[in-house]
Amino acid sequence: MADHSLTLMAVHAHPDDEASSSGGVLARYAAEGITTVLVTCTDGRCGDGPGGVKPGDPGHDPLAVAALRRAELEASCATLKVTHLELLDYADSGMMGWPTNDAPGAFWSTPVDEAAKRLAELIRRYAPDVIVTYDENGFYGHPDHIQTHRITMEAVAQTGIPAKVYWTTAPHSGMAAFGEVLRELGVDWEEAEISEDAGPPQIGLPDDEISTWVDARAFGGQKFDALAAHASQDENTMLLRMGKERFAELMGVETFLRVQDRTGAPLPEDDLFAGLR
Repeated sequence: MADHSLTLMAVHAHPDDEASSSGGVLARYAAEGITTVLVTCTDGRCGDGPGGVKPGDPGHDPLAVAALRRAELEASCATLKVTHLELLDYADSGMMGWPTNDAPGAFWSTPVDEAAKRLAELIRRYAPDVIVTYDENGFYGHPDHIQTHRITMEAVAQTGIPAKVYWTTAPHSGMAAFGEVLRELGVDWEEAEISEDAGPPQIGLPDDEISTWVDARAFGGQKFDALAAHASQDENTMLLRMGKERFAELMGVETFLRVQDRTGAPLPEDDLFAGLR
């Protein structure tokens, strides 16, 4: 059993991001006795409403969607055994270029210093050894993911507390395999259109540039169930169509880029806490 004083903090943009990109590590490290803290920055109000109704369409109630997604987030956290859930509760900004980007209270339009100060308070409270968030492009260019990256790195700079900081990523080989599975399922997804002559996918990194590969396949069932808790969102239903066993195999190894480190742990590594235990 790990030292109970070790703490992992994952900083994510929306309800459901915790499950899709870091559900494996949250479940694995919780099982090892490590304290896990999830910070969710927005309320998810720009997600799908009941019946798949989209933002801006008749019947889409942003406040009702936010309430539903909070309940789903709490269920996901229970599945992943997250120790502490913290909500910054900014308004979901929607996709890049949407009018909601500039709406009052939108995360994207919130000054970085203001939001970073709130996150820094949480970092000081929980004193995480490891922080996980997104890269400069927010993994795929969503404004709330980009803003999450910005405030996290600013809060880390303000506090100097975590020994290690990671950005989530995906190996290009894994993205190609993911695209193949989606095609088998008949999913029309832009990133699935990866072929030998199309060049590398636009998200993730070449395999040899990834610093950290964490095997959480033993917790793939928990990750699947956590994502299933966010059943209101169509994109999650799409991923669940592959079934729990295949999902665990395809999405059970989570990959990261180590961007700050005070431990000197050699790379590549297979543990976010390498050098700390």
